[in-house]
Amino acid sequence: MSARAFLNSIKEGVTGIIRHPLVTIASITTILLMLVLMSAFFVFSANARSIMKKLGQQPPIEVYMRLQCTQEELDIMSQALTNDARVIGFTLLSPEQNYENFKANLGSSSSILDGFDYNMYLPYTFTVQLSDPSYANDVANYLRSGSGVNKVALESNVMSFLVRARQIVNVVTGVSFVVLLLIALFIISNMVRISVYARANEIEIMKFVGATNAYIRMPYIIEGALVGLVSAICAWGASCLIYRSVYASMMGKVSTSSFYAILPLQNIMWWVLILVVLMGVIIGAVGSGISVRNYIKV
Repeated sequence: MSARAFLNSIKEGVTGIIRHPLVTIASITTILLMLVLMSAFFVFSANARSIMKKLGQQPPIEVYMRLQCTQEELDIMSQALTNDARVIGFTLLSPEQNYENFKANLGSSSSILDGFDYNMYLPYTFTVQLSDPSYANDVANYLRSGSGVNKVALESNVMSFLVRARQIVNVVTGVSFVVLLLIALFIISNMVRISVYARANEIEIMKFVGATNAYIRMPYIIEGALVGLVSAICAWGASCLIYRSVYASMMGKVSTSSFYAILPLQNIMWWVLILVVLMGVIIGAVGSGISVRNYIKV
């Protein structure tokens, strides 16, 4: 298709939008609602993954060194953790610090530990944070072979749950997107059919004078893409307003550093924009193309 024909298709697509305002409004409304639902699933998925990632990064692994281990063994373990790309942080606790933590946990009963020789009975410990909970078993096995290590404790059930939960969230989000996309394509293709029928005589004349199938279809595809783009911008604005209200309501008494804090709007708004623009244009263009192909048989 030549550049002139393409520009003419754009002109015809814009004309089609203006010529059938009711169909245009109905199409925009339908796509907008679908895109808002897609945005809701995307935002839920992003927040669920963020919360699970923060929970998974909490020290799932505790390394208990041997009693009276040497400073060299502590340095070797610290260096190994520092060089491991799967580890995002670790904390070394001395016997005295572990003793103070035990006393704090006992509360009013902490006096029973008075005079306790922590240097004799408590080890140095490392609490390890991972970038991904799925690394937990491999990292734990690796640390068990370290010099001076007595025991490596791992919350394997918690880590397995977080990995499975994240996989479930990803699958549910993907399936939801596909279902909503198919529903939107079906609805839009049927709405565009009205516009196609209204221009049936015009299309027949174009076919008689030698217009190609691509030339006849292109204005409808462009019209659908433009409608999808407008719907996407409207859906993005609506989604941002709704999310801002939800964020203000949920985070009123929750610290942003909490494990259960949801993502701020600025962290996801541009991803939402990319999602709705892509989906809006695809739904509008493909839905219109399907309608023209199936019902006009050009």
